[in-house]
Amino acid sequence: MTAPVLPSETLRAALAGLLDGLPPKQAAQAVDRLIANYRGATPTDAPILRDRADVAAYAAYRMPATFEAVHAALEAFAEATPDWTPASHTDIGGGTGAATWAAAATWSGDREVTVLDWSEPALALGREIAAAHPALRAARWQRARIGKDLTLPATDLVTVSYVLNELTPDDRTTLVDTAAAGARAVVIVEAGTPAGYARVIEARDRLIAAGLRVAAPCPHSAACPIVPGEDWCHFATRVSRSSLHRKVKGGSLPYEDEKFSYVAATRLPTTPAPARIVRRPQIRKGQVLLDLCEPDGHLTRRTITKRHGDLYKTARDTTWGAPWPPQAP
Repeated sequence: MTAPVLPSETLRAALAGLLDGLPPKQAAQAVDRLIANYRGATPTDAPILRDRADVAAYAAYRMPATFEAVHAALEAFAEATPDWTPASHTDIGGGTGAATWAAAATWSGDREVTVLDWSEPALALGREIAAAHPALRAARWQRARIGKDLTLPATDLVTVSYVLNELTPDDRTTLVDTAAAGARAVVIVEAGTPAGYARVIEARDRLIAAGLRVAAPCPHSAACPIVPGEDWCHFATRVSRSSLHRKVKGGSLPYEDEKFSYVAATRLPTTPAPARIVRRPQIRKGQVLLDLCEPDGHLTRRTITKRHGDLYKTARDTTWGAPWPPQAP
């Protein structure tokens, strides 16, 4: 039997021809400039992706990592809402559409998909790439300024990934409030840095104030127990580096770890994880140390030893970001 083609593999195949004809040095320079912009403060009236060369370099370098991060966040959300499948999806500031690919990988079937972004070159390339995925061929790619004048149609799912850092504080607030008012579920993903986490927590507070409940990663909707400035909540997902990726940005390892922070909140009935592993498990002789965010809103460290039997074996195989204890399938 032929193994099914994974969405990530389809995406990589669709990306493979983007840099044809673009000199590697020019592509690498575009990536360097884009990274510098994304790490800095960019005004909302200056789109970062200016032309096809920018967009092609960005998509080749960042789209697989964005896909994996958003997919991990959506999978955690889907685990907390197992009986629900979105019938419509709006991706705000979606650029070339990585989050739409992640949603299609999380929930099967067709749905109404709309991507909003202010960069026409990004939308055009996103539409081109989406032709490779049957569930995305009918997606709508609409140019829109992501700010105070943004309006959203009623939609089941809104995703906002790696966008908040591009906005002014006022526009961030407006965007989150607009998403909360117009969607049944909102998933926000940012870079896994202290600043990215701060933006996620700010958004989380506004979503809760708007009446949504946190479905993931937190096992509660209380205040985050992490002390600001001392630590930050983030997770990691492994991203395979293709030859295309190495061509654009170099690197000898066949993979990289994309670190991200996220929140998924909803108006739907939800069953959050019993607890969430918020640091990489520490495996020592005869024991595993797990740092957990608990449903009572506190952080604890649990020690799982051989005396716990099968639970110890499970702890040795569990991962950062997973629910604990493991939920039955």
